[in-house]
Amino acid sequence: MSSTFFGLTIAASGLNTSQAQINTTANNISNVNTTGYSRQVVNTVASSALRCYQSWGTTGTGVEATGVTQRRDLYYDEKYWNNQSALGFYDKKQYYMAQIEDYFNENNNNAGFTTIYTKMFNAMSTLQGSPGDDTVRKQFISNAKQLTEYFNQLATKLDDLQSSINDEIKTAVDDINAISEKVAILTKQINTIEQGGGRANELRDQRALLIDNLSKMVDVKVQETEVLNSNDPDMYTGATYYTVYINGQILVDTYEHNTLAVKSRELDQNHNQTDIDGLYEIVWSKDGDRFNATPSSSGGSLKAMFEVRDGNNNENMHATVTGATANSITITNLSIDDINELNMPTRGSLDTNNTEYTYDSFSFDTDDKGKVKSVTFYINQTLTVAEQNNLYGQALQVGDDVDYMGIPYYQNQMNLFLRNFCERFNHIEIGPEDDYTVDPPILSPDRGYDLNGDPMNAFFISRDKIDLTVEHQMREGTINATMYSGKDSSDDTKKYESYYLMTAKNVGIATATDKDSSKFATTTRENYNSGVDAADLVVKLQALQSKTKLFRGGGGNAFLQCIYSDVTVDTQECKIFQTNFTNIEKTIGNQRTSISGVDEDEEALDLMKFQNAYNLASKCISTFAEIYDRLILNTGV
Repeated sequence: MSSTFFGLTIAASGLNTSQAQINTTANNISNVNTTGYSRQVVNTVASSALRCYQSWGTTGTGVEATGVTQRRDLYYDEKYWNNQSALGFYDKKQYYMAQIEDYFNENNNNAGFTTIYTKMFNAMSTLQGSPGDDTVRKQFISNAKQLTEYFNQLATKLDDLQSSINDEIKTAVDDINAISEKVAILTKQINTIEQGGGRANELRDQRALLIDNLSKMVDVKVQETEVLNSNDPDMYTGATYYTVYINGQILVDTYEHNTLAVKSRELDQNHNQTDIDGLYEIVWSKDGDRFNATPSSSGGSLKAMFEVRDGNNNENMHATVTGATANSITITNLSIDDINELNMPTRGSLDTNNTEYTYDSFSFDTDDKGKVKSVTFYINQTLTVAEQNNLYGQALQVGDDVDYMGIPYYQNQMNLFLRNFCERFNHIEIGPEDDYTVDPPILSPDRGYDLNGDPMNAFFISRDKIDLTVEHQMREGTINATMYSGKDSSDDTKKYESYYLMTAKNVGIATATDKDSSKFATTTRENYNSGVDAADLVVKLQALQSKTKLFRGGGGNAFLQCIYSDVTVDTQECKIFQTNFTNIEKTIGNQRTSISGVDEDEEALDLMKFQNAYNLASKCISTFAEIYDRLILNTGV
């Protein structure tokens, strides 16, 4: 038989539970605009029934609040994190590709390649009509110099962008480390509270918000499993193991967190010819192992930074190892056999047989057509005989494959155009070399001669005089990259010019010709000796504007069209995917909000519902009070 005052206990349980529900609703309303906050609810169950010796057997004992929990759905969290990774990837790419597009774009306020290139050839046409006019000559030379300065400035802008991305990579690593540390600390605080029987809802919200932020930088996967009592597996301890993976690698393991660090590449570890010094690689602080920031299946803004910074469109050198000595590796079956297309750094890294080697110079053999047959790298390591034998037949690549048209790709495209254009231009100007190995020397009638009666040397050169030329015999023999000696047209030594080391950063015009326009040749020795004020060389040079194939199967005037097509296609692709994933983010966000978000109207209805329940529980207490008053004071004799 239940107590006489049992009804008061039942009403009090309803009063207390309604009070908890009202308080929780007030907390939800207070956090309606709090980022990352999840709606909380009071979980209630009917209290255990009381057995009584009556025909009905048991009687209810009221209501019990078992806890306050948050409304979250891991399924939608994971969908959100996956989408955020893709969105961060394309959002960051679009940001950088828009800048590259602006660099190549030309309009009324920005004189670009087409304008400058056309002006140079227009000045050349004027020069054809007045080859002896000093003013006309200076105008042409000035326009040619403007073309080289255009490429210098463009290459510098791309270098600055690469440097900016490099700095942002370091900032991203610092952010990832800060998040991993906070997640580990929060996990420990959450377990401490929940092992005591509570529910750390607010701390869980903070941790989930950190994962939201992390998912935009890298690909994220989270696992949370219960910690079981080893003596009683069915007993829940209240604690959980919480593991966070980024790009498939463990970042946080419950209370422990791994940190990342950036490590600058050494000079002999560059991957592309045009890379700036000091580019960062990401490594794990604990063991120095490299962190793979660009796995094929992941996204995130960090991957986008690496692809734009290092993207070479997989156009780095691939080959097969066919020879090795203690300090060298020789390769054949080259993916690139045109000297002008070579984009290997003079000092860099090789990857073969899952091993990285560094080299500080190389040489290559060419056939009678100037095509590269083999390359020998002089490495910084000493190979054993066994290692030399193991290398034979192995696939090798120079630097990393990054399958995206990033900054190195556009730098290499500019270099390719300039090498082809400048080589053709200079060969027309210089003509066949005079042969001074016999007596009397054989003077070529097609050699370019300037107004002073001197033979013409190279017009387009490397401005900072880094390695450009080697002996004429290189056409039939071996060139070593360390042999280059950087000559311009003021040098009397006659050289056959290799344009491998001419880049958009260092291209310029010969100092002597820039200072004295009479040193530019418009005619050959034969016509000069005839006393003819001719422009036969200028006629040949004009074919370079559009008729001569210089770049990707087209004339020089097609350069910008090809490059701009590449960059706009990538930029548009990024914009499309950015828009798509932004829309998906909104859809998934709405789905998450429908479960975990605070809805003001819903909370207002709950507030009224719980208030009514509280009032009814109070009414029950008031009613029982009257009953007990009558029972105690007004019953009996």
